[in-house]
Amino acid sequence: MLFNLRPHAALTAVALAAATVLASCSTPPAAPPPPVVKAPPAPPPITLSSKVVERASAFRGYMQRAGAIDAAFQNGDQIQASLKVGVGYEQKHFLSGAMSYGAVLALQDPTFVASVRAFAADPAQRQQVIHQLIADPAYAVGFKGSDTAAARIIDTLGADGLKVYQAGKKVKQAAYDVQRVAWSKGFVTDRDGRLAYAKSASTIPALADTADVAQLQQAALTTVNAPPAPAPAAASIDAAIDATAAPAGPRSAPPPYRPLVIRSMAVAALAALGAAGDENMATIDAIMAEPSSASCLNMAKLNLYQCLAVSKPHYEDIFCLGQHIMIDTGACVIKASGAPMPVEPLPPPPPEKPVAKKKTTAKPAAAKKKKA
Repeated sequence: MLFNLRPHAALTAVALAAATVLASCSTPPAAPPPPVVKAPPAPPPITLSSKVVERASAFRGYMQRAGAIDAAFQNGDQIQASLKVGVGYEQKHFLSGAMSYGAVLALQDPTFVASVRAFAADPAQRQQVIHQLIADPAYAVGFKGSDTAAARIIDTLGADGLKVYQAGKKVKQAAYDVQRVAWSKGFVTDRDGRLAYAKSASTIPALADTADVAQLQQAALTTVNAPPAPAPAAASIDAAIDATAAPAGPRSAPPPYRPLVIRSMAVAALAALGAAGDENMATIDAIMAEPSSASCLNMAKLNLYQCLAVSKPHYEDIFCLGQHIMIDTGACVIKASGAPMPVEPLPPPPPEKPVAKKKTTAKPAAAKKKKA
């Protein structure tokens, strides 16, 4: 039995040795896979409510129509048609349209938009900035590029207001010039009706132009993210859309800014953070509440109603149109933007009246002697 076990033990030892050698030659186990790192969520896209864009278009449309009123009136019907154009805005909607347009202009500044969107990638930071903008719209002034974004708003809205203002000066002058023509002294027909129309039209928001809305929407959402170049390409959106009066190139406007400019930039900043969509309109409307500019527009309308209430001949209606619709409204826009008001020439001094010389009657020498 012992003789038979020895060869078996030897074979077992050989098999174990062979297995050990084979095990040492086998491929080592693969390393564990690295942990999966989730990519950070993409920042939300720039979002601007279609309602905001429509308000901006309605404002632009009114300013273009009012600025195009011709002062060369030939009859009373032309005056009444121009009055209908001029009264066609509701003050609150008009003001929010100006700020909406300002927001679109601010979104054209690549430095401002890039500075805001730097906080959009991190959800916590994004939400914190949104809360700051809602609590205090002036927070938007702290972003890099706010000075050039503000300049776009000031220059463009100021130019639009100046165009209406200057056209109003011509219309107002026509109220005096046209009095040489007999028809201008005739009385306006249905005076009460035209006053009632002016009041009712002032409660209806102006309508936007469909083509203009599409252009503004595209302009608001296609901001160039490259650094701005000192070239005319960075001028106001007006230059890219309809070549209306706009600055020749980007400029910097240092603070302080008018509330309208600040609130426009705040809405633009919310849009850059993806927080100015249709679902955010309640917040946007709260930011756009600007009492000082609203007071100016309300006063312009009240003065217009009083003017129309007492106006009788056609030339007086021309005065109401030129002064209380065009000049006053244009001035409100200029002041709200922070642009300088036009310098009015001083009136000529009144002609000097000749000083009458006192007549002295010389007494004859004989009388003097007699008295002596």
